[in-house]
Amino acid sequence: MKIPSSSIPRISRYYRVLLSLKDPVVSSQELADLTGSGAAQIRKDLAYFGQFGRPGKGYGTEALKQELKKILGIDRNWAVALVGIGNLGSALLAYKGFKDQGFNIKYAFDNDRKKIGRSRQGIKIRDIKNIPSVIKASGIEMAVIAVPQSSAQDVVDMLVASGIKAILNFAPAVLKVSDGVELLNIDLSIEMEKLTYFLQRNKA
Repeated sequence: MKIPSSSIPRISRYYRVLLSLKDPVVSSQELADLTGSGAAQIRKDLAYFGQFGRPGKGYGTEALKQELKKILGIDRNWAVALVGIGNLGSALLAYKGFKDQGFNIKYAFDNDRKKIGRSRQGIKIRDIKNIPSVIKASGIEMAVIAVPQSSAQDVVDMLVASGIKAILNFAPAVLKVSDGVELLNIDLSIEMEKLTYFLQRNKA
């Protein structure tokens, strides 16, 4: 069964709500009220992955939480490489939420000679030229890039050639990857433009 990509962010929201619930059982309607999704949508999203809960009885909160962790792949720890230790990269390196969810930044890379060899948050910053040897030796499959737009594609090409299979990109650039590699783009300027559009529309 082909699972719509739009279901995955909703699964993440369901999981986050479950983390704060104290009741041993939760209904799809209760989840709907807490997440903003419809109860029917919740049942449909969960049905893509199996049979959870009992009709008319709801879902066991703890059991569903553990199942969603497996679905999202966060029932294990993931090693991550970070490329670009500027202001944004440094903030990402210090963000404790990654580690809380099992994403551990193990390696950091930059091309600034003043940064190479220094440590940030206990992570040694390595020369970006060492990406191939480090990634291949470590077997890491996930990377985050926070580099300038002008160098983003070259960095992505280097990561993919080294064995990276999943990339979270903060560079404001349209990037290309080969088949079999997942690329997610986070452009903060675009997100801000959504807000300015909303503000302007409401003032019209």
